[in-house]
Amino acid sequence: MSATDAPARTKRAGTATTTPMGRMTALARAELTLLGRNKGTVFAALFVPLVLPFSVRAGAKEMDLAGAGLTTGTLVLPAAIGFSLLFAVYSALVGVFVVRREELVLKRLRTGELRDVEILSGSALPAVLSGLVQSLLLAVGCAALLDLSAPSAVHLAVVGLLLGLVMCAALAAVTASFTRTGESAQVTPLPFMVVSMLGSGLFFPLEMMPDRLASVCELLPLTPVITLVRGGWTGDLSAADALGALATAVAWTVLAVFAVRRWFRWEPRH
Repeated sequence: MSATDAPARTKRAGTATTTPMGRMTALARAELTLLGRNKGTVFAALFVPLVLPFSVRAGAKEMDLAGAGLTTGTLVLPAAIGFSLLFAVYSALVGVFVVRREELVLKRLRTGELRDVEILSGSALPAVLSGLVQSLLLAVGCAALLDLSAPSAVHLAVVGLLLGLVMCAALAAVTASFTRTGESAQVTPLPFMVVSMLGSGLFFPLEMMPDRLASVCELLPLTPVITLVRGGWTGDLSAADALGALATAVAWTVLAVFAVRRWFRWEPRH
């Protein structure tokens, strides 16, 4: 009887040591290995966000930033973080979710211990961490190269960045829900990315837009993230504006999570 009970006790002990964090970490390690084999995704995620801020800096020379209460640094730094969120997190994860779904990886994972939220979170973790590290490096680099002082309200910048990471991961899952193939995953993220780059203050600050257009652009998903990051450096963001940006970012994140729960597909689209 003792010999029969030993495997059962071992199995129960093994099950007890399996935690959600451990399962997500194991999945994240596997996803990181797969992600590293996709050279195109790695290039777009790691190198494109490093190049685009130079375009913003060149364009800033043609703008009257002083009249809008901005400097080249306070324009380029939030834009650099925005590019990292769009390319390293959002665009990369759309491809990850779609390809893993079409290869039946997500379907197989659902047959094991992993819960749905653990599968999505573990799959997204490498891209989210790379976006976080890249954003921090870009912030340090921009601050050093553009002679920016230390952030006046660092908590706003931190909150904005963290919300941006979660939001972009959730929006990537939403976009993947309506993307049929890995090839189309290179196209379906473009509308959100283009609208964000043009309307969320990455290339052209809202302070220099017509009031009516700026009011509309304030409601875009990435705009509150850029607003909070910029406000964290300048310290000019009022409490009301900060709460408004925070509420908009949280609302988009909650809406994206709801959409994922409602429409995310775990099996290939036919």
